[in-house]
Amino acid sequence: MEFEFSNKQLIKLYETGKSKKYRLQPAVLKKFFMRIQQIEAAVTIHDLWKNPSLNFEHLESKGIYSIRVDKVNRLEFDVEWQNDEKTIGKFIIKELSKHYGD
Repeated sequence: MEFEFSNKQLIKLYETGKSKKYRLQPAVLKKFFMRIQQIEAAVTIHDLWKNPSLNFEHLESKGIYSIRVDKVNRLEFDVEWQNDEKTIGKFIIKELSKHYGD
């Protein structure tokens, strides 16, 4: 699947591994890159849904989707669906947020 970042600090984090806003431990940074690779490798949305470690979910209160990076951090994104079945789309990654209570 395709993806893009809508957040300049996430672009910087992805391109350089460093960002003033996102000061991540090396293990978390590694998982961040792994999640991006999983998004890229997915052929359909089902490839992400069927992986329970991602805890892929729709956050109805925010109107966006999210996947787990680690126990504390989540990637939040919109999806621009490219088919009527809503199985293929472009991920617009908005935020790397703290998430408690998983």
